[in-house]
Amino acid sequence: MVAEMEFGAYVRERRETLAASAPLPARAPEYSLRGVARHLGMEASYLSKVERGVVPPPSEDVIRRLADVLGEDLDTMMLLAGKVSPRLQKIVGKRPKLFAELIRELRDAPDSAIFKVVREVRDGRW
Repeated sequence: MVAEMEFGAYVRERRETLAASAPLPARAPEYSLRGVARHLGMEASYLSKVERGVVPPPSEDVIRRLADVLGEDLDTMMLLAGKVSPRLQKIVGKRPKLFAELIRELRDAPDSAIFKVVREVRDGRW
């Protein structure tokens, strides 16, 4: 489950899933550890350390590029890294007390209840 996964483990799982889903015989070398690291302009050893949780998550810029490479949602990746994207900061900043209360109230809610809230808001059911 995404919410319980650490940043590095999430990155590794997503990268390996993308690599495995590519048609044979290539097996998507662009999603290998070295391929992703090369695309991001970093050493594969550093990306490996990030994935294993040996070093903290990278900068916001690297997370943004990594989300793009992996086809992932930037806000999700930032939250997994323990950071808040500027976009979410702006949204929450408009009504910080309400969002803080909402998050506290949803803290122990089952996923099904949270999905229901999201669907109702997305569908405009106020």
